[in-house]
Amino acid sequence: MGDEEMTDSFARVARELRAEADDVTATLHKAVALATHLIDGCDEAGVSIVHRKRRIDTPAATGDAARRGDALQYELGEGPCLDAIWQQDTILAADLATDARWPTWGRRVAAELGVRSFLALQLFTHADTLGALNLYSYRPDAFDHDDTVEGLALAAHVAVALAAAQQIGQLQSALTNRTTIGQAEGILMERFQLLPNQAFAVLARVSSTSNRRVADLAAELVETRRMPADR
Repeated sequence: MGDEEMTDSFARVARELRAEADDVTATLHKAVALATHLIDGCDEAGVSIVHRKRRIDTPAATGDAARRGDALQYELGEGPCLDAIWQQDTILAADLATDARWPTWGRRVAAELGVRSFLALQLFTHADTLGALNLYSYRPDAFDHDDTVEGLALAAHVAVALAAAQQIGQLQSALTNRTTIGQAEGILMERFQLLPNQAFAVLARVSSTSNRRVADLAAELVETRRMPADR
């Protein structure tokens, strides 16, 4: 792929990912689909995402091989995607059947899934590591230097789109919670003749004594019109 063609391709990628930027799941599914179209040799792709307490999962993959290959890495605690997330931003494996870096995982995916080569690319924004874009091929030596360069460009676009989608999702969740809490406050104010700050204080006290989130208590109150038990 020439420089001008690559520039045009990734401009299109940026537009397509931005179009999905209000939906984390849609962004990730778009990303893995694009990987198989843009990266020569890529037969399947998946995205690994890091959650709290370093839990990792694969919310989007193009097929069973990518999903199972990722899951085996998490299960065995070894694999190129884990190295890309925690140690090095780019990991290339030419032949997993013989690669000594991941002796258990590599031989299993080669034997069980037919996967022979792998390219893992870290997804990050600023200092925050988000996960990895995992590219699978059924052929040995499927990825070359140009594929790595194009993969890094795609990973950069995916990371930015993913970070934006996560922020939008968090904002939407916060707005929903705020609306629900406001409705619950209104119910308490009308029922018990309370001021707004007094109504919120009631929710906060029940939240503390029952070890439940204020937003969850508010949602229950709005739905049932009954104050959750203060236990």
